[in-house]
Amino acid sequence: MKKKLFILLFLIMTLLISLKLANDKLLNIYLNNESFTLLDRNNDLISLSLNSKDFYATYKTEIKADLKKLILQKEDKYFHFHLGFNPISSSLNVLSKLGLTSRNGSSTITEQLAKILLNNENKRTFKNKLQELFYAFSLELFNSKDTIFLMYANSIYFGNQIQGIQNASLAYFNSSPESLTKEQMLQLVATINSPNYYNPKELENIEKAKTIASKANENYFLDAKQAQSNLVNFKKQGVFPLELNSFKNQNAKLSLDFKLNELLRKVVKENIENLGTRKAKNAAVIVIKVPENEVLALVGTPDQTSLNDGYQINMLKEERQIASTIKPFIYLKAFEKGMRPYTLINDKEYKYFLEDLSSFYPKNYNFKYNGEITAHYALSNSINVGALKTLEYVGLETFYNFLENDLEKKTTQNIESYGLGIAMGSLEMNLIDLAHIFTIFPNNGILKDLTLDLENKTTLKKKITDEKYIQLVNKILNDRDTGIDQFGLVSLLNLPQTNYALKTGTSVDFKDSLIVGYTPDFLVAVWVGNADSSKTEGLTGGEGAGLIWNNIMDIMLESKYSKNTPFNFNEIQSFKIEESVEWGLKGDNILKARNLLKDDSLILNLHNNDVFLFDSKTQIKLLASESVQWFINEKEIFNDFFKPSSKGKYKITAKSKDKEETIFIYFE
Repeated sequence: MKKKLFILLFLIMTLLISLKLANDKLLNIYLNNESFTLLDRNNDLISLSLNSKDFYATYKTEIKADLKKLILQKEDKYFHFHLGFNPISSSLNVLSKLGLTSRNGSSTITEQLAKILLNNENKRTFKNKLQELFYAFSLELFNSKDTIFLMYANSIYFGNQIQGIQNASLAYFNSSPESLTKEQMLQLVATINSPNYYNPKELENIEKAKTIASKANENYFLDAKQAQSNLVNFKKQGVFPLELNSFKNQNAKLSLDFKLNELLRKVVKENIENLGTRKAKNAAVIVIKVPENEVLALVGTPDQTSLNDGYQINMLKEERQIASTIKPFIYLKAFEKGMRPYTLINDKEYKYFLEDLSSFYPKNYNFKYNGEITAHYALSNSINVGALKTLEYVGLETFYNFLENDLEKKTTQNIESYGLGIAMGSLEMNLIDLAHIFTIFPNNGILKDLTLDLENKTTLKKKITDEKYIQLVNKILNDRDTGIDQFGLVSLLNLPQTNYALKTGTSVDFKDSLIVGYTPDFLVAVWVGNADSSKTEGLTGGEGAGLIWNNIMDIMLESKYSKNTPFNFNEIQSFKIEESVEWGLKGDNILKARNLLKDDSLILNLHNNDVFLFDSKTQIKLLASESVQWFINEKEIFNDFFKPSSKGKYKITAKSKDKEETIFIYFE
């Protein structure tokens, strides 16, 4: 007797363990069947991946009561009263197989769920039905009825690779399940019988679907054409944005506003088509919400579905010359050291030696020199010589350290190889990194990590500089009047409101057109050029990137992200200097700061040890910073042109009222 009892207990335990293992297997399959979903900050779907069955499946945690009632009425009236199988339906199925009745019994919802999870939909054998019965009982034993129904509602196949109530509602009706009308719910219920034949997009099967769903004699209209359109739009979400490749095969909620993102992509596509006449084919945009440094938009290509013109390349991450967009950082370090916007810089021709000892004469964008100008004017008008002299004042080692250690940006090449060329725009950086370091300006000197993944948000921040120096840079970049000489009275850089600042950039041979603009609420950075690094047709930062930036700023200024927050200039003081008003800081030694970079040289256009090619027509115009007497080899000449008589060395002397300067030049 004891032995029999032991055997019975053993069999019961074995059965329970088997049932538990069966249940756990189904739960594991169910969990693994859910597609990876990428959501934006508003919980809108960015991307939905196909699961292992090549279906789109996202799970709801609750099903609308009216919809649940309709499904139960049609699929399993006695769901709440059985243990996974309906004896009457099962008997009818057996009798039908024996030819004793023509009426088939229907499977319970629990059996249907087991069939779906075991992938037995197309394998209707007696063995499989017994297996499904066992698994259905395991589900009933270890789960509540509500859990089983929810799993079923999330697993129903609705045709066209659509699985579950959530995706069926979105795919066919562009609606959440909670917002479905009675008619739409009936259409979905009709689909369950034959999902590939009776789904809402199949126009020719409307009447049959009505008959199947219409047990309550409901009258409704199935708009198959609209369902088809909705389905096409839904499946576009299966195209994973190339800008977000690092989030593939995972669930995440991002800081992006995806509707805004795709609106900006449309802006980029429309404008790059227009800029194609100037031989520009590619563009990229990043928008950052400040002060949080949350990324709102990432557009690395106008159209990733196109195989032309490098559209498969994410240009947000490509290292390109950042040109004059580096200049605000140079002036920031100079302001820390004692320079001010009113500091005078002599914008003239200077001579430098490269590593190979060849001579280099820095030029401005328009190949003209402006004489003595202020740092304010130099930055507003993006004067190359002004930035170069300012970088000299800052010191290369200091600026290298600032870039690599303070801003934490590593350069493509060894940073020391750039030298003073940094001021001329030779530094490379990708657009995301450039936009990131620019956030110190709207964020009052604080550098924060960029946030894209809201569920793994970092709060690291670093004070880069005092706010007063940031205010000086912001004041200059906010001033659209002083930049008229370079950018014109009417330009794409002018917006209807004034609380914004910007810096443009144009790289060598017009390969890269850049602009970074910001308000205290958000930052927009734009790059325009070609993925293959070919030249554009003379596109400057203001014309190329500026066109897209202008359109995007119009959108952003009208968006919920614009609070019309004013810049803070409370540390800045205005000074009247030589009949003009300039800006500085409280307590400035104005005379000292004004003349900090004072260049007392007299001779402007010749440099010591210059070498010229001699011929019979050679003549050189002599230029000085003030009225002078000119002497050639100690002999005074009485005009501003020097014509050498032969090859050789010449001594050039300029004498003013209280100064004298001598250089030597050579003719070969």
